[in-house]
Amino acid sequence: MNVEILSRVQFAFTAAFHYLFPPLSIGLGMVLVMMEATWLRTRDPVYHNMARFWTKVFGLIFGLGVATGIVLEFEFGTNWATYSRFVGDIFGSALAAEGIFAFFLESGFLAILLFGWDKVGPRMHFFATCMVALGAHFSAVWIIVANSWQQTPAGSHLEINGVAAAAGQAFDPAAGSARMVIDDFWGVVFCPSSMDRLSHTLVGAWLAGAFLVISVAAYYLLKRRHTAFAASSIKFGLALAVAASLLALVTGHHSAAGVAENQPSKLAAMEGLWKSGPDAPLHVFGWVDSENRRTVGPAIPGGLSLLVGGSASHEVRGLDSIPEDLRPPIQATFQFFHLMVAIGMALIGMSMWGAWLWWRGKLDSPDTASTRWFLRLAVPAVLLPQIANQAGWFTAEIGRQPWIVWGYLKTSEGLSAVVRAEQVLTSLIGFGAIYLLLFALFLFLLNRKIQHGPETIEESHDLPENWRKQARA
Repeated sequence: MNVEILSRVQFAFTAAFHYLFPPLSIGLGMVLVMMEATWLRTRDPVYHNMARFWTKVFGLIFGLGVATGIVLEFEFGTNWATYSRFVGDIFGSALAAEGIFAFFLESGFLAILLFGWDKVGPRMHFFATCMVALGAHFSAVWIIVANSWQQTPAGSHLEINGVAAAAGQAFDPAAGSARMVIDDFWGVVFCPSSMDRLSHTLVGAWLAGAFLVISVAAYYLLKRRHTAFAASSIKFGLALAVAASLLALVTGHHSAAGVAENQPSKLAAMEGLWKSGPDAPLHVFGWVDSENRRTVGPAIPGGLSLLVGGSASHEVRGLDSIPEDLRPPIQATFQFFHLMVAIGMALIGMSMWGAWLWWRGKLDSPDTASTRWFLRLAVPAVLLPQIANQAGWFTAEIGRQPWIVWGYLKTSEGLSAVVRAEQVLTSLIGFGAIYLLLFALFLFLLNRKIQHGPETIEESHDLPENWRKQARA
């Protein structure tokens, strides 16, 4: 393999591994805020117990997320130096904003969240929990802003050899050095795709955190361990899961409509649409036959036109309107997109099933057949949001090829000039070995925390002294 393929594989591998953890941090942060707010309102020690247990899990996930994320920033300089120079003016602003508004906020209150239970009062601890959760969300904001600008550049212009290029002109390596320059910071932040992609990413993260809580609670209920803790925990997870799974439909629709307008080649690949025109079909699933320029599988006639344009007569651009050298890998884009959608629908079904059992008062009664089957399926369902989130990112990144910055810089032009294929291969093997060990350690520690279970705090006299005083107030 050449250096481009190896560099792309390395970045995809390290980014995908890193992205196992931020969605869990964001989603679990939301759950922690819900649990601790309920404790402050009810003063029920069960909720205090829950918050302490899930805070320990949060700390483990947060640590792995930070450690694996640092690697990505170094790769920009080692493997993608041309790209880094090209987008430095844009990314410098976004990543600086992440450091100021997100990382400092998280790190400033993280110690209180993890170790402040016996040191500060419950209101101060709740405030720290809110700030850490807010910081995790802010981190997503600025990363999504930077990535969305790559998808739909705005608020900037291209300079070649220090001279502003003509509007719409792409970078030609033979022309000399080039870089993107900010004209309007807020134009960059609110580029055409940023808010749609941010909202869809956040609800995906909420689903990841919610189903982690649901999975562990379901395991305890099936094993008849920590049943009071599990019965309460699973309700918090389900409340967030129902809201997030339904919101994913709304945000996904808006995001797809934006893709249709701003990245028509990506939408055509996502749906395997070869022919432009009205009555564009919406494929439920299928296989792209590129040789015969068709997509095989069940489809809803006019469904895609209706979804993106509000009418079956709405014209949608197909792959026939895109030059072959500017088409993304169609099969991969199509399959990853449909995998994400299928899992999203399954998560809605799981969430609504759990909510129905909760409404019927059967959620914490594993003796009934319907509840037992739900709990059995809920335990491995923790994997579904993670797979869907990964599939969504692969859809977004593969679907924008061959561009690394849409319309300006191709991926093949963003490589470092001095890096050789054997160097990238060596580092890829090294990352693979280290990340395998990290993942094994993460699973070991997470399993140990789950097997140990929550601390037993059944009565308020077991709470720290400063918490007892405020509980009596």
